[in-house]
Amino acid sequence: MPSGSHNGVSPVHHHSDYYLKDGNITFLVEDTLFRVHRHFFETESQFFMKEFELRAPKEGTSDSSAFRLDKVTIADFAKFLWVWYSPSYRRESKPKDHWLTILELSTIWQFPEMKKLAIDELQKLEIEPIEKITTYDKYQIDQSLLLPAYKLLCKRAGRMSIEEGEQLKLHTVLGIQEARERAIRSAAEGGCRSPTSADVADEELERILVDVFSLKGHTANRQGAPPPANEVPIVQTPKPPVNGATNGSKSSASGSNDNKQKDANKNSGSGKK
Repeated sequence: MPSGSHNGVSPVHHHSDYYLKDGNITFLVEDTLFRVHRHFFETESQFFMKEFELRAPKEGTSDSSAFRLDKVTIADFAKFLWVWYSPSYRRESKPKDHWLTILELSTIWQFPEMKKLAIDELQKLEIEPIEKITTYDKYQIDQSLLLPAYKLLCKRAGRMSIEEGEQLKLHTVLGIQEARERAIRSAAEGGCRSPTSADVADEELERILVDVFSLKGHTANRQGAPPPANEVPIVQTPKPPVNGATNGSKSSASGSNDNKQKDANKNSGSGKK
């Protein structure tokens, strides 16, 4: 909804989903205000921790002093916030572009756990090998996750086109070429007549690719495999302690008092002898 002018420059609006009544920090993205919880930005992101320290203490506390975010669109920032504020995000299927947006912003803003989540979700999707390799290179993602993409490039009938080769790094192009040649030799040694790189066994091709690209931990990171349990923790809104103490501290204190009482009883009993 409209909220008047921002610093007398232009009218701004409250985001329909992410202007929360109990939020405690306000961001301005383009002409839209988002009011959310500062906790999420402070607990994980070194980028935002530093930004909050550098800017004035009151910045972000109201609409008129909103914390401005540049180089991000309203739609993309909403996708980013969706991770925290959609309780069903683990069960809700989202397209590739959605997770690529989250991957990009979590990398720029240094949210390592959210970046892991985006990678896990991208691993579940079918992505063309060239796009997957260039994306994972861009965001410096574990190269062992690219084993399925490398295999597809080695097994397909034709070599990479000039356009595809120009998208990849030189060492990747040379690596795929070397792996294809070694796969052909292996298939020939196995008795295959007129072999191609697609004729080698999957296990042998994986061994060749692991050697060529110096991959590690590839067996646990194949495309389509579910992520390990608890690899990406679900971020939840913190709950304030009850009466200034957590349940854990209460039970600990209670246990301590019980032990003291037992010791007192023992001492009393020994004094009666």
